[in-house]
This record gives sequence, structure tokens and C-alpha cells, in this order.
Amino acid sequence: MTTYLLAGGGTAGHVNPLLAVADGLRTRDPEATVLVLGTREGLEARLVPERGYELLIVDKVPFPRRPNAAAAAFPAQFQRAVAQVRAHIRAHRVDVVAGFGGYASAPAYVAAARERVPFVVHEANARPGLANVLGARRAAKVGVAFAGTPLKRSHVVGMPLRREIVDLDRDALRAEAAAYFGLDPARPTLLVFGGSLGAQRLNEAFAGAWQDVVDAGWQLLQAAGEKNELRDPGVSGYALRPYIDRMDLAFALADAIVSRAGAATVSEISALGIPAVYVPYAVGNGEQALNASSAVHAGAARLIPDAEFTAERVRGEVVPLLRDDQALAGMRKAAASVGSRTGTEDVIALIDAALAG
Repeated sequence: MTTYLLAGGGTAGHVNPLLAVADGLRTRDPEATVLVLGTREGLEARLVPERGYELLIVDKVPFPRRPNAAAAAFPAQFQRAVAQVRAHIRAHRVDVVAGFGGYASAPAYVAAARERVPFVVHEANARPGLANVLGARRAAKVGVAFAGTPLKRSHVVGMPLRREIVDLDRDALRAEAAAYFGLDPARPTLLVFGGSLGAQRLNEAFAGAWQDVVDAGWQLLQAAGEKNELRDPGVSGYALRPYIDRMDLAFALADAIVSRAGAATVSEISALGIPAVYVPYAVGNGEQALNASSAVHAGAARLIPDAEFTAERVRGEVVPLLRDDQALAGMRKAAASVGSRTGTEDVIALIDAALAG
């Protein structure tokens, strides 16, 4: 019986692919032991036990960004975290480790190497995090979600996705989805969302341009975030929600999408073959623009910089796209070249290869 240790966490971008692979391993072999390594502070502390997996704890040790007291304490703290993971590996007789980035992954990679246990790295973003950059140097196998991700010896395996996305039959669910949101299944629908907290730039732009979308013959389904200040005009064809908890139904209804460009978002939209306009979040190291680049270069999506996304830009670029059936059909076709629903199976294949030698 094989014992797997999956390391990662902190944010949904690290936890969700990890859980998709955990579910895939458990489905394939119910007798296998699947353990998860994470911190007390990350999202994994709640999501992993809820999914029925044992969470093994490692101390959260951020990499120092500048020379200060925290940097001076880092070496000892990191070695303590590595010792914690080595103890977990020995106690549970772990056969293979797979890391998905985040605070738990770096000590997991070092511990696995010192215990001579093979380990696999999966990087979800087009610009890799420091833990995975370091781990890839000694990993048995390295998988990335996007082509062009600069990690040594990496293979493009796509993103491990939620089963409700992998198994989504958009045509079969369209009528149910339209009824759920109070929209018409016979009319094309533009889905706009910016994450659970919304995206102020998207909200402001569509506050001034929603009428133009409706006038173009499209419906608008918008998730504006739970703390948004938008006023619902209460008109037919415009469904404004603070939050959408059934994204499978939203995707089933969407004929085009405007959204941020998180790694999971881009991967899910591409896998479903939905034309998209991405407005990458401007804060950070530019990874969202890079996440979207494969889809944009393939012709499956367009990109508008955050600072340029206004109501005028919606009227001048998004609305004309919605009126162009030929362009939308080409984008749907192009998405097939960059989207994948087999990310979970492909990451598991890397883990199997690492185990084999």
C-alpha cells in the first residue's frame, strides 16, 4: 500500500489543485494512504479536514525578503520545519511527496531529499514561486500548468481541476443554470467576476457599460463581490450577485467571460472552451498577465490591462467582440489547444513515474 504526502497551502491556488490530486489518488486506489502537509494558518487548515484527509502540521516559515531580525532567525526556524517534516515522513512511512507551492512545500522538498524519498513539484502559475524554484532543482519530476513556465526539466501537465469542472456538461445544464440565475437560456450570456471579494475595476467599468451589453442582445451575469457598492438596476437580462456559489452553473450559462487571470480561473475557462477577456490583477509580480499569455497567444482570449479597463473600453472592445460571432467561434476553437481537463491524471502520472524510479 502506497503512502502519499501532498504538501502545499496558504491560498486556494495552492490548496485546490492539491485536493484535486488527493481525490484522484483516493478514487484510483481507496486502500492508499493520502496525507496532506500544511500550516495551521493557511486555508488548508479548514479545507483539508473538511475533505476527509489527515492534515500534518509544519511551522509556517516565510522566506526573508530583506536583511532584518526575521532573516537572522530564518535558518534555525527553517531547519526546525524540515525536522518536523522528516519526522512525519518517518512516522507514516511516506513513499513519495508531491508539492504544490506555499509555505509547506519548501521544507517538504528538503525533508524528502534528506530522507531519500522521491518528490514531485507542481507549479500552478506561469511565474513560479520561490519554493518551487528551489524544489525543482532536485525533484524527480516537475509539472507546470502553463507552457513557458521557467522551471528546470518541467513538463506541461495542466492544472488539476475540481471534478465539477472536469465533468461539467454545459449544454445539459444550460436550462437549469438560466433558471437558477433568473435569465433566459436562449439568449447569449456574458459572465463577469473578479473572485470572492470582487474586482473594483471590473465593477466600475460595468457599472457604466452594462446597458451597452444588454443593448447588444446579450445578458449579463455579474458577481461583484460581497462588499461591492453597486446598485442593482433590477432590469431583465442583468443578474447582479454579490457572490456565486454555483460556479458550475455560471460556467454552464456563460458564452463569454470577463475576469481576472488567476491560474485556476484561466485553466478552468480554457478547459471549458469559453472565450474570455482577461483583466489581470495589477498588484504582485505580474503573474496574472503571464497566466493568461498562453490563451491570448493561442487566440482563445484577449487581455486588457487593469489600468485601461473602463466603461469606454468595454464599449469599444468587449461589446464589439460580443457582436462578432465569427471571432467568438474562433476563440472557442483555439481554447481546445490550450485547455485541458486531464491535469489531475497528468500530475498523478508524474507521481507514479517518480515512484517507479
